[in-house]
Amino acid sequence: MSPKPSIIHVLRPGLFTTVQDLGRLGYQRFGVSVSGAMDPWALTVGNRLLGNPDHAAGLELTLQGPELLFEHRLSIAVTGADLSPTRDGVALPMWTVVTMPAGSRLQFGTRRQGTRAYLTIAGGIEAPLLLESRSTHVQSGLGGLAGRPLKKNDTLAGGGLSGRCCEGRTLAQSSRPQYLTSPTLRVIPGPQVGRFTEAALHLLAMSPYRVTSESDRMGYRLEGAELPHRGPADIISEAVSAGSIQVPPNRQPILLMADCQPTGGYTKLATMIRADRSLAAQLGPGDSLSFVVISAKEASALFRSLHAELERLLPPQGP
Repeated sequence: MSPKPSIIHVLRPGLFTTVQDLGRLGYQRFGVSVSGAMDPWALTVGNRLLGNPDHAAGLELTLQGPELLFEHRLSIAVTGADLSPTRDGVALPMWTVVTMPAGSRLQFGTRRQGTRAYLTIAGGIEAPLLLESRSTHVQSGLGGLAGRPLKKNDTLAGGGLSGRCCEGRTLAQSSRPQYLTSPTLRVIPGPQVGRFTEAALHLLAMSPYRVTSESDRMGYRLEGAELPHRGPADIISEAVSAGSIQVPPNRQPILLMADCQPTGGYTKLATMIRADRSLAAQLGPGDSLSFVVISAKEASALFRSLHAELERLLPPQGP
């Protein structure tokens, strides 16, 4: 018999709060964005702390978190960006399982570090399963709560999945990421690197870039050194993915992120490695970043190492 869902009331929605899981994989060929958590590592850690399956849905909070009223007692974890979470006015620890008693309120305050926090609950957030995912993709109105961010007076249901959580279970301080406002992201040469001048990749790696205000879950428009093409910036549209670095005719790079379109028609100079996606996900407008070029072999080894460390720290608890 399935556990009775727990009810959470949205008193204030926050700046941009959406239901997200690990994404809608396998549907890009049909024109559907992968979407999912911008920082999948932080969401996965939250789920594992609670004993949820990795794919359980949580809430992604951007810059300013919501105010939530818990109708029933429920275990939660807050991971990712530190947006100063409190329970009835008392500070809550990050990356740790805590209990929200019936009638308690979860609030967020000052942004201390990072841009996107993740609220996971025991059993996961309930939402319709569409194309094997509950993730919200606002541009297409798909997933989550009617394909949109949370609004005041929304009601969330959770706890429908079996979860085996333990009060106080935590990720060691030494294993928690440090979200920098000027990180260095590792990239490998992109599929159209030959369509750029020989200097372009060197310029990308030698010059800092600023994240502009024209940045969102689809991608970050960056401002910095121009990256010259050998010819036209346009190509016949082909598959793109989170991490692709497109360079349109203005020669300023665009770093594609979770909600990126399935295909694109701009040349791609480089691709951010998957192991650095969390660092990129925690950037906001005005932050800066730099790039360093590595080999595909190094990128693969770094991702395997990151995955192995997570398996060591928090072995998966669900299917």
